[in-house]
Amino acid sequence: MATPQQLLDAIKAGYSFKGESVKLGVAMLDGNLVDGADVFLPLKTLNRHGLIAGATGTGKTKTLQLISEFLSDSSVPVLLLDIKGDLSGIAAKGSNNPILDERCKLLNITYQPEAFPAGFFTLSDNKGVRLRATVSEFGPILISKILGLNDTQGGLVSIIFKYADDNKLPLLNLQDFIRVLQYVSNEGKADMQKMYGNISSTSTGTILRKVVELQQQGADIFFGEPSFEVDDLMRISDDGRGIINVLRVTDMQDRPKLFSTFMLQMLAELYATCPEEGDLDKPKLVIFIDEAHLLFNEASSALLQQLETVIKLIRSKGVGIFFCTQNPQDVPASILSQLGLKVQHALRAFTAADRKTIKQAAENFPETEFYKTENLLTQMGIGEALVTFLNEKGIPTPLVHTMLCPPRSRMDVLIDSELDSIISKSKLVAKYNRVVDSESAYEILNAKLQHAADQTQQIQQQQVQQKQAQLTQTKPQKETSIFDNPAVKQMERTAASVITRSLLGALGLGGRSKRLW
Repeated sequence: MATPQQLLDAIKAGYSFKGESVKLGVAMLDGNLVDGADVFLPLKTLNRHGLIAGATGTGKTKTLQLISEFLSDSSVPVLLLDIKGDLSGIAAKGSNNPILDERCKLLNITYQPEAFPAGFFTLSDNKGVRLRATVSEFGPILISKILGLNDTQGGLVSIIFKYADDNKLPLLNLQDFIRVLQYVSNEGKADMQKMYGNISSTSTGTILRKVVELQQQGADIFFGEPSFEVDDLMRISDDGRGIINVLRVTDMQDRPKLFSTFMLQMLAELYATCPEEGDLDKPKLVIFIDEAHLLFNEASSALLQQLETVIKLIRSKGVGIFFCTQNPQDVPASILSQLGLKVQHALRAFTAADRKTIKQAAENFPETEFYKTENLLTQMGIGEALVTFLNEKGIPTPLVHTMLCPPRSRMDVLIDSELDSIISKSKLVAKYNRVVDSESAYEILNAKLQHAADQTQQIQQQQVQQKQAQLTQTKPQKETSIFDNPAVKQMERTAASVITRSLLGALGLGGRSKRLW
């Protein structure tokens, strides 16, 4: 087995950096700290992505917190996806305790509690700045991959987007998309077929069911206006530190489809918005995805392929992505191979499957003459990890068992009053938490159909009135003559009386009546 001096020499050779760096911890060998063997993390290579893994309670969250603090001090904005709800404390100062003091003494560092500039965001109605995006911003290809559609159905989605563009029907939320889908399947089917060809009712039905499934996971609260601008994630505080944006997604654990939808859209938007930067001295933004298995478990193969493509290309835009998870196997191998930094905390071997996972994890690290990696993975204590990353020349550093430095911010959550105070001071609340209900495809199509219905009713009423008028004109009129004149009738009655009296007089019945007995 190699000696501590050999380990120290290897660290000095592999961990020497010209640019800005931070002390991550001190190297260990055979369970003991090696004097002078400080492990530094270079700022320049943090856009090469990374993995922070380990069993529950081994210190993953604190490692994430430590690296985020370093980035903030270096004027690099950070986005933390807080699944468990235990990262809000980064906005408050830490506090001393005996365990912490003992660790700092071992690491030969002075503990200086410090709060960091933070903003809090949400995808739902939780406290924080609301993040939204419109359906149009996703585009037909991304929407099709999120819904898990085949090529035929995806082609139909592209036609629907084209129809909406041609007819000036803004697709802002899922309600708009559903309304256009229903319209081209029913009232506007003839118009749609005339312009773009036949539309399969089976395909439209399948797409509708997929959209409803997405709605069941609460996607309606995410799609809409005002749409979030990714530039607002890259803010610098007044004192020159990068703002740490904490996205509170504690209610996303049972809605993985929505979570993966948001992540893919945000990464795609970042890639489309950020210019090519090449090799920068420091990243423009670093994203930490806690409980990363939620991103991958429910993702389709098409979604994973899209995510892999974005991760490969987005580092040239100056954006780094770190995945935090309990099991390194949660991250697909195609993505795991793209990660430059690996911080592996302890793993637990309770079953045969656990032992297999540990063996696979050990094989993912560089070979080392200093450690038996497979054994060490189960023996490390809390706040210890196996560390390797790319140096400034892009060469993997030697694998080092490291006792990590503690974060300076609070290693606990904020209370409600503290959280409310920070959110109330945010400049983004007024910008994004207002309700915007612009006229979009849903309102336009409903108004169009209502107008058509009103016109139809008006035409029907006019037709009924015309028929009634025609019937009135063709009805036979009662014939009139001179004898219907009242004066003539009076003359007739007078003449009749005269004739009657003359006849009675001729019969001897006129004048005074005579008795016959």
